Parts: sequence; structure tokens; C-alpha cells
Amino acid sequence: MEKWFNVGKIVNTHGIRGEVRVISRTDFPEERYKVGNSLFLFMPGSKEPKELVVKSHRKHKNFDLLTFEGCENVNHVEPFRDGILKIPESQRGTLEEGEYYVQDIIGCLVYTVDGEEIGKVTEVLSPGANDVWVVKKGREKEKLIPYIEDVVKKVDIKEKVILIEPMEGLLS
Repeated sequence: MEKWFNVGKIVNTHGIRGEVRVISRTDFPEERYKVGNSLFLFMPGSKEPKELVVKSHRKHKNFDLLTFEGCENVNHVEPFRDGILKIPESQRGTLEEGEYYVQDIIGCLVYTVDGEEIGKVTEVLSPGANDVWVVKKGREKEKLIPYIEDVVKKVDIKEKVILIEPMEGLLS
């Protein structure tokens, strides 16, 4: 069964020439929205995705504006509103060492280097210079783990395990 990854949501149309406004959910908009690339539109209540080929892409304010081949005016793209644009796993690029896709980190179990279970990563925040992983265990208070070399010692995506060496005060 094919795995799909969310790259954006169509939130509205833009103008009358078939452009749509997309709130992007990808770190690689230039790559994902490149002219000629295929994106797959998943509509609420629909079982099968619709393949769309990117005809143009530009940035406007906080949105990515896209047009698709065969969609020449607003009437063609109006039904796409609230649709989710996805790519199949086969289109995911490879990352450099130490870089991970958010969806690969979420769900990983976090342990200290001493073997104490901290919990599961439930969310990845990007507030500034580095990501922060939100880790939750049962009814305990969430722990915020900064993704920095001093703390994160090992990430094993295949086994879904992360080892950390907590700094003083990090887990209290």
C-alpha cells in the first residue's frame, strides 16, 4: 500500500486564471512545486486522489500560488478548495546525515542514554535556531527536547528510537 505525504492544503482560488492558494507543509516548496512535477489531490470524502501536474508556481504573501495543466480558469480549480496535496513516498528525496522528515520523527520512542524511557515524540516545533521535539508519556507532563548535538545522541528511524543525554534541568 502506497504511503502518502502531505505537502500542502488548497485553501482558496486566486484570481480568475486557475491559480490556487496553498498553505505549504513542505520544507522544499521549490522542489515540490517545480513546473512539471506531479502532485496528488486528496479531497474530503473521496477515495481516489486526482493527479495534478504543476504548470506554474510563485510565492505571494504567506501562500504558494499554483496552477495546474488543464486547469485554465477559476471554474476548473474551485472544486479543489480544502483539498490536500500529497506526494507518494517514492517522490521523497534523500536527506543529508542528521536531517529527518518530521513524519519520521513523530512516533519515535525517546530514551536517555542510561535506558530511562522519556516517552514518544508527538510533535515537532520549529521556533527558531533548532527544532524542538515534544515528548509525551502517558499522563505525565510533556517534555521539550531541543534537537541539538549536546542532547540528541542517536536517532534510529528504522527502529523508531531516539537516545538523548539530557542537560541539567531538561527533564524536570
